[in-house]
Amino acid sequence: MAELMIRKVDRTDIDGVMEVERLSFSVPWPKDIMVQELAENTHAHYFGMFVDGKMVGYAGMWHVIDDAQITTIAVIPDFRGQKLGEKLFLYVMQEAVRMGAKRLSLEVRVSNVAAQRMYRKFGLVPGGVRKNYYTDNQEDAIVMWVNLS
Repeated sequence: MAELMIRKVDRTDIDGVMEVERLSFSVPWPKDIMVQELAENTHAHYFGMFVDGKMVGYAGMWHVIDDAQITTIAVIPDFRGQKLGEKLFLYVMQEAVRMGAKRLSLEVRVSNVAAQRMYRKFGLVPGGVRKNYYTDNQEDAIVMWVNLS
């Protein structure tokens, strides 16, 4: 049985984070931006999911006063379809509650029906649309949110 662990990531995990980015997104975040997020953004919290010590996913959240915003969440293709994204998302939601957030929101591609379905399992509902949000293809994003308290 594989060992699954989720923990806060730091700058020493940057190569794993960048590998998840590369395998998951058509436009990965630049490494320098990710390093800045981990080192300088006091509102940013990033969590890695590890299977047998290998990072297979990660999620980022900004927490400001009562609001938590999921900035990114990804599981590498070889580990998708195993409900690991749900475990990671639940972990991040619990961390948001622990930090005192009252609301949680995120943006998701209009075409990413699987992710939308997962977010609905956790009570998130659509709250609006950001037109041309994604820079790779100008796809719209659905803003989804949930009250945590």
